[in-house]
Amino acid sequence: MAKIDDLLHNYARQVAMPWDRKIAGAQRVWFAVYDKSDERRVRARTADFELRTKEAGHGWVLHDCTETFAQWLAGRKYRDSYFENPEHLEAALGNFREAVVQQLQVALTHESVNEDTVVAVQGIACLFGFVRVSEVVNAVEASIRGRLLVFFPGEYANNNYRLLDARDGWNYLAIPITPYQGANVE
Repeated sequence: MAKIDDLLHNYARQVAMPWDRKIAGAQRVWFAVYDKSDERRVRARTADFELRTKEAGHGWVLHDCTETFAQWLAGRKYRDSYFENPEHLEAALGNFREAVVQQLQVALTHESVNEDTVVAVQGIACLFGFVRVSEVVNAVEASIRGRLLVFFPGEYANNNYRLLDARDGWNYLAIPITPYQGANVE
């Protein structure tokens, strides 16, 4: 539990810092990076992240991607054939990526979201193998009004992120918030 407490402490420090309103969308992204084995523990503490955000004087909106793929697939005309021939699903995944981006853009541009709001995204591990988180974040950068907090079960090292420690990582401008001392800050 200490790792989650440390992550929460570092997040509280980050969210309490003054926010530069003139930075680009890519610089408004925070990744709360934690070990994939801690996913359930972090989810259980989501309300604590919300509390720290509100204590710092900011709004909070939670966007959950956990059910996104199941809901998208259920709405596909050929969903049954994808189970029979999974290789056919690959052609439809571009539409899934767009659905993920659209849903996140709706959350980011909701009337309750302003330049003082944190839009937190959980459940991105459920997108693994279907869409790259980096592509989704890049696609929504222009829609970020306040800050986008991505709960990221994986690794961060040398400005390189690896979701679930299983895929080649990518270099991204997001500010990492880790359970370890000295989380990078704006």
